[in-house]
Amino acid sequence: MAGLKQMSQTTARRHEGDRTALAILVIASLVVISAVAFLFSITTGASNASVIDLIADMVSGSAESTLSIRDRIVIFDIRLPRAVLGFLIGGGLAVSGAVMQGLFRNPLADPGLIGVSAGSSLGAVAMIVLGGGVLAPVAHLLGIFALPVAAFIGGLATTILLYKVATRYGQTSIATMLLAGIALGSLALAATGILIYMADDRQLRDLTFWSMGSLAGSTWSKVAGAGPIIVLSLLPLPFMARGLNALTLGEAAAFHMGISVQRLKNIAIVCVAAAVGASVAVSGGIGFVGIVVPHILRMVIGPDHRFLLPASALLGGSLLVVADVVARTIVSPAELPIGILTAGVGGPFFLWMLLRQRSRLSL
Repeated sequence: MAGLKQMSQTTARRHEGDRTALAILVIASLVVISAVAFLFSITTGASNASVIDLIADMVSGSAESTLSIRDRIVIFDIRLPRAVLGFLIGGGLAVSGAVMQGLFRNPLADPGLIGVSAGSSLGAVAMIVLGGGVLAPVAHLLGIFALPVAAFIGGLATTILLYKVATRYGQTSIATMLLAGIALGSLALAATGILIYMADDRQLRDLTFWSMGSLAGSTWSKVAGAGPIIVLSLLPLPFMARGLNALTLGEAAAFHMGISVQRLKNIAIVCVAAAVGASVAVSGGIGFVGIVVPHILRMVIGPDHRFLLPASALLGGSLLVVADVVARTIVSPAELPIGILTAGVGGPFFLWMLLRQRSRLSL
């Protein structure tokens, strides 16, 4: 036991070095960046309101508002819920990616790449298409939470199947995980295609834009439906940092260090499925956030999950908010689906990561 603890401390020192102070500085900087990204998002667009006007309006109150009625509606009823939802989704996807990479001990693990997002999409599409028929009682019972819950169930089922297939004799095979994720993702996409074939014209139009990934149509009701699920699923994750750090030494070593490995896995899987499911339900497929953000941060602040998880939440949220601004302004007055933008940037990044890791993974 003492030897394992000493090994853990040595590993932590080797990984962290002098990065603890740097990690704290990066997190503090990301808090400021997040605030700037929020202001940038809600003041960029057709409205003439500036940051100064917005701050003056918030300070003075509605009685002495410096904003027109139109600007207030645009900012507080359209852009602000969109920014809030974008930040929650970006943070949720980034933290989910960091947790899965720590859980599987591989930087290529990501909810989108291993089929979890496809499973969540299947659950969401099933609720959209069948919510007025077979699943009508469930949709009526759950109300605004129907879509996030359906996506959560789809993501959870896919994650559990993936883990069962990839794990043998208590050891998780990374190659098997990636291949099984591709297979399960393909099955989920096939089932999703069948449901889309059954959809009517209105549902088909909605599903087409939803599948590309977008924050268009974000409302406070969507924030109320998906936000609590994402937040509640992320709250337990910082308390898993010690366990995820111990897993870098292997499951046996983590167990002998007093970590309940199986319980850690179960809680992590449920939390990731909930966060990804709720995100996919309201935004559609937004890929590569969960793999790009944690990898960038690992190169800067190291692999310590005590700092990696909160930093991933802040950077992931900020990046998605800024990406959404770019997506809705780059082809103005039209709007580019944000999933296309993240795929265009994340795809080359993933290929670069794969080339860096292939000798280590023997792929």
